[in-house]
Amino acid sequence: MKIKSTPLKDCYIIEPTVFEDERGYFYEKFNEQKFEELTGMNGHFVQDNISKSSYGVLRGVHLQKGEHAQAKLVSCLEGKVFDVAVDLREDSPTFGQWFGVELTPENKLQLYVPRGFGHGFSVLSETAIFSYKCDNFYHKESEGSVIWNDKDLNIDWKLPADKVLLSEKDSQLPTFAEKNF
Repeated sequence: MKIKSTPLKDCYIIEPTVFEDERGYFYEKFNEQKFEELTGMNGHFVQDNISKSSYGVLRGVHLQKGEHAQAKLVSCLEGKVFDVAVDLREDSPTFGQWFGVELTPENKLQLYVPRGFGHGFSVLSETAIFSYKCDNFYHKESEGSVIWNDKDLNIDWKLPADKVLLSEKDSQLPTFAEKNF
């Protein structure tokens, strides 16, 4: 397992070591001990989530706040997504900045999104199956969010705006300036 830094403090790309031969491949998708040694971050996850979406679906920008804050380890099991982390920790040197990475089953990359970050992804393939591990349980009353097309954040979701498909909830999220995080 290799850990690659991103421009955002405490946010990492995880690249597994893949063993491949004529039979196929094998890799360790996650190892708590190695993860903690390499990042210094807590690698204990308590909830796994899977979503399936079609081209143009954009989910985000979401987070859990307060005592129910969640770190996430995300990956794409089928298809292609553009995954985005936004640093919403006001005391962070990278507050208000975002980072995005393409995740596919072929590149096998994962993104570690720490507590206090917003998270979202857009689907760039016909369909995608997206997986995320969370280090805390979901708590509806602790939801925070920022609208996907916020002018201050100016996130490039790698989709034409007229192709973006949102849930009703995601189409009505507050702006970054409204600080619902």
